[in-house]
Amino acid sequence: MRARVRVLAPPEGIQPDLWTFGNGVEIVKTDTTAEVDEVSLIHLGNNFHHTWLLERLHGPKTVAVLHDLVLHHLLVEAADGDAVLLETGLHEAHGEAGTALARARRLGLTGPIDPFFFPARGAFMDSVKGVIVHSRWGERVMAREFPNLPRARVGLAVADPGNVVRAAERGRMGILPDEVVLMHLGFLTPEKGLEHILTGVAAAKKMGVPVRLLLAGEGRGVENVRSAAAAVGIEGSVRATGWVEPEAFPAIPAAADLGVVLRTPSAGETSAAAVRFMAAGTPVAVSGLRQFLEWPEEAAPRITPGASAPAELARLLANAHAGGTAWEIRRRAARAAYEKNHRPADVARSIVAFLEGL
Repeated sequence: MRARVRVLAPPEGIQPDLWTFGNGVEIVKTDTTAEVDEVSLIHLGNNFHHTWLLERLHGPKTVAVLHDLVLHHLLVEAADGDAVLLETGLHEAHGEAGTALARARRLGLTGPIDPFFFPARGAFMDSVKGVIVHSRWGERVMAREFPNLPRARVGLAVADPGNVVRAAERGRMGILPDEVVLMHLGFLTPEKGLEHILTGVAAAKKMGVPVRLLLAGEGRGVENVRSAAAAVGIEGSVRATGWVEPEAFPAIPAAADLGVVLRTPSAGETSAAAVRFMAAGTPVAVSGLRQFLEWPEEAAPRITPGASAPAELARLLANAHAGGTAWEIRRRAARAAYEKNHRPADVARSIVAFLEGL
């Protein structure tokens, strides 16, 4: 064991009883204070689930782990309707331009792309002693914006499903041998490429590909997806698993022929869903943007954002249907990409080495 680890239980409403940890990890109450010699490793993402952690950024030995490089939505949630607090945060991050944006927002003038032009990182980095990111692109962004802040790049760790038998997973989920399965993990929303994914599946079916879209995970919003699928004539080709038990979840991506993770615009996230597909030896189609371009193309074939996306996805599904050596190369490349950068033990060693250096 390289380090003693204590994990803060989230506030009421999030279920820590679902968590499983190995030896040397202790779950402590939400209001537990850091010990004198303890480093607080604060994981931040771009949504309201992380607001409860923000006050801890001001601790004496705090390092931020940025899972997103856009933190604008987090700032909005933290302000919780307080226009002055929002303006202060945007000014800290973007100067007079940030102030102008906050005042425009107060008047009801906002645009959907504003958060991506004003990512608000500077509202959160003033007191941290270091920052960890998951991509070379993220590393370059932080070096340019915070040149004096120590930083490290580590892979995004996800559980290793081990030696999964793909045919067994497909059989367990009722997938027919000749079906080509396109899988999406979690909620499928317009921001995650709903229109392009459904249109791509429809195009592949017209090409004669026996494709099924499988939504693995919780079912919130599934009815909206089914309605949209009906509009393009593929309602019978969409299936949702609903809630999947945590111990079964890591192996599920092995049942797919192709995963899909589309985000346009991107918040600079390194997708855990994409890494889960690669861990299971399943290639994953990703948006051809920024950090997603750092994975090998064989493991993570790119989808060009825009009008051509459905056609590119349909071609990939046709290639998966053809199978053969080319698709086996993609499967091996996916697993290799996971093993190179995303094994939990390797990531843990890298994090500990960085913290020891600080």
